[in-house]
Amino acid sequence: MRTPATSQTVKVCVNGTWYERLIDARTLLVRLIREDLNLTGTHIGCDTGNCGACTVLCDGQLIKSCMMLAVQANGADIRTVEGLAEESGPLSQLQQSFKEKHAVQCGYCTPGVLMNSYDMLQESLDLTDAEIRRGLKGNVCRCTGYMNIISAIQDAARKTKEEQTLVEKI
Repeated sequence: MRTPATSQTVKVCVNGTWYERLIDARTLLVRLIREDLNLTGTHIGCDTGNCGACTVLCDGQLIKSCMMLAVQANGADIRTVEGLAEESGPLSQLQQSFKEKHAVQCGYCTPGVLMNSYDMLQESLDLTDAEIRRGLKGNVCRCTGYMNIISAIQDAARKTKEEQTLVEKI
């Protein structure tokens, strides 16, 4: 039972929708996202900030949501892996590239890797292998060996650039 002494109201915008919840003040952001908002794409891996499975964007900054109290995100704009694609629409280019390049095996790390990759591609569409590897340091994948992940990120960057070029020509 939540009591007034341990409960706090938190209001967050997640993937473009505002939510207001009364939560235990000790609730981690990852738990709010998964358990209170039922957005289960964000995974809980290590609960220590080491694996990156819980990575989300909070006010445009990558964070490990297992390391932040939900009340610290009060008023924040949060984007989870569910927010990468249009609601009820096709996969985002990044997600499609991950699918086409077989960058997913067990899938546990995938939400965090996708969020990290999305953030990298917002910064630059001209990433080298070394830059991608450096950018993925906070994400642990025990299955793929990262080669297909790197290939998928490069594929998404190339296709996004091609799409931007087409739009510019119109």
